[in-house]
Amino acid sequence: RLSGSIATPAAVMVTQVREKGHLNRPRLRNPYWFVRQQRTQTDDLVTGENRSFIKEVIHDTYGAPALIKGVQTYEQRQLIKTSPQVADTDAQPWTPSMRRCGLIARKIGQYPLWLKNGERVRTTLLQVVDNHVVKYIPPEQYRPAHRPDVKHLQRYGCVVVGAESTNPALLTKEYCGLFQDSGVMPTKNLARFIVSPQAALAPGTPLNVGHFRVGDFVDVRGKTVYHGFQGVVKRHGFKGMPASHGVTKTHRRPGNIGGGGEKGRVWPGTKLPGHMGNRWRIIKGLRIWRINTKYNVMWVQGSAVPGSTNGLVYIYDTILPLRKPQDAPPFPTLFDNGNEELPEDIWYEQVHNFNDESITYKQD
Repeated sequence: RLSGSIATPAAVMVTQVREKGHLNRPRLRNPYWFVRQQRTQTDDLVTGENRSFIKEVIHDTYGAPALIKGVQTYEQRQLIKTSPQVADTDAQPWTPSMRRCGLIARKIGQYPLWLKNGERVRTTLLQVVDNHVVKYIPPEQYRPAHRPDVKHLQRYGCVVVGAESTNPALLTKEYCGLFQDSGVMPTKNLARFIVSPQAALAPGTPLNVGHFRVGDFVDVRGKTVYHGFQGVVKRHGFKGMPASHGVTKTHRRPGNIGGGGEKGRVWPGTKLPGHMGNRWRIIKGLRIWRINTKYNVMWVQGSAVPGSTNGLVYIYDTILPLRKPQDAPPFPTLFDNGNEELPEDIWYEQVHNFNDESITYKQD
């Protein structure tokens, strides 16, 4: 609003402000188009005999509960169904410009490793939990509601991956319908990965830690720990005011933010109290130091993997140009042919294996 005199176009300043409906924190509720997963638990007067019958039907269809690779899940008894869009893609050779599918894992802790030169490396353990391909969407049909920041998105398809099979009696009918044509059991978690058409996978294909190799670099995406509403000391690391010498009721406050003068407002991005955490973050270029094929666990570089212990993370090939693989990884994934069996532990060549002998004796 201008008053007094007419301003020239050069003197007009356009201030970008956020819209009225903008939230400064992530939405805690899913969008309305999401299918509701958990069904409402009601007392439907089902007798104990009928409950046992329902369990028998579920076990006959999906298999009995089992402990597979250290994870409580269900045995997959269905035949893997092939889709016509992915029937003839196995013969495609790998090129560095192709995008492969990723995995869903849980962050289970941290553990140190030592290199052969004596250097200590801090690593985070990620366990791939019962991953199966649920659906493949070809490029001509992939129209996401929220467009991801990917160049030439029209060239790529989408692979839906599920993790951690669960009892379908606890889920809604609409959610179980997502797995109707996949040939796998309904899962607790779903994730979408943008892939090249040459890297498409048939619904029902199992995915394990063999999808990656030791020495390769991956990107890990997870949601940071939610701390709620926090002050500037915890949220931004402010020092605070002195505890004595005349300081009154401003010990952990931010202090003056310089809001006077011509601007007379709070600048966007000012470090103030607010909601801390619960943001999606990606840490890029983590090297895989060790892989355990028995429990589907990988040791990745560093302790800054986003999320809390037992939290879900998404793992995929790195997008950093200088850390992309130079030779062909398992493409489109590592299939279990039954001919060759992988060793239980696979170590990177620079990592010291404490199972090896460190002292050798020579006969005089």
